[in-house]
Amino acid sequence: MNAGRVVKIILVLFLIGLVVAGIGAVDIYRKAFVANVDLKSESERYLFIHTGSDFGSVYENLLNQGILKNKKSFEWTAERKNYPKNIKPGRYLIKNRMSNNELVNMLRSGNQDVVRLTFNNVNTLQDLSEKVAGQLEFSASELLDLLEDSEVVESYGFNTFTIPAMFIPNTYEFYWNTNPEVFLKRMKREYDVFWNKKRQAKAERIGLTPKEVITLASIVNKEVRFDDEKRRVAGLYMNRIQKGIRLQADPTLIFAHNDYSIRRVTNDLKKIDSPYNTYKNDGLPPGPICIPDIASIDAVLNFEKHNYIYMCAKADLSGYHSFAKTLKEHNKNARAYQKELNRRRIYR
Repeated sequence: MNAGRVVKIILVLFLIGLVVAGIGAVDIYRKAFVANVDLKSESERYLFIHTGSDFGSVYENLLNQGILKNKKSFEWTAERKNYPKNIKPGRYLIKNRMSNNELVNMLRSGNQDVVRLTFNNVNTLQDLSEKVAGQLEFSASELLDLLEDSEVVESYGFNTFTIPAMFIPNTYEFYWNTNPEVFLKRMKREYDVFWNKKRQAKAERIGLTPKEVITLASIVNKEVRFDDEKRRVAGLYMNRIQKGIRLQADPTLIFAHNDYSIRRVTNDLKKIDSPYNTYKNDGLPPGPICIPDIASIDAVLNFEKHNYIYMCAKADLSGYHSFAKTLKEHNKNARAYQKELNRRRIYR
């Protein structure tokens, strides 16, 4: 065989190799880098991967949601990138037309989207647990069990009465797969940050501990509809505390009865035997009757100084209150309010 023929054969083989390599490269590119996520009419969707999930459950989740156009190319890419051995739980933001490479890289790295967790208007620990569990992976019962465990709450410096005070209503960023223990530790850190030196000094000046401030703030929170009245109501309760007069706060009775449908507190409701009954017991109740908002907490710390001892909801049912310095004046306000309730047939 002459040299020219050998060269031609080598050249042909080389070209064949290039073609084969090119075909392989195109196939690899198609499997890994071409868009394989199809969310139909949606631009993005969340994928939730639960703690303890394996590749099979993640794959099944993707298929059940109809996210993948080509399931085999996803499997191929996932295996090449060793994703089956690097499953990370979390809430992932899947965007339409993502490639397998983009999707696997995000899932394998654990680059999940944070949850902006918000809680407010919370009456009980059960309410809190349900609101939080609705936004994070763990169940309401898992969190509630910890909050009702005396040893657990004591480790944070609270008891089963005062533990609601540890939660400052706000918006916080969490990873969806945060467990309840980590959640509680974060809330304690936020509590400590909230009670900075300035707020602690104010609490000391008015003769209350931070927990007592929040307990009183919880009453103010439930008593007052509008923020512009909170400092005045806080001042009224501080006057009663300082004079040794029972608070006689209707919201504490509603809490004691655990009946938030009550619109009118009658004398029979005042007979309940409960440490939260401020008509029977002196001073503050043993803990908050709700998780008060920051405005209510700061209203107590900066309460309005005045001589009011009595208050009653205004007869126009506007949500504001009539304030009084004497019982005679208060009884007049109360009669007007009760008359309006009777007129509207509100008896409980």
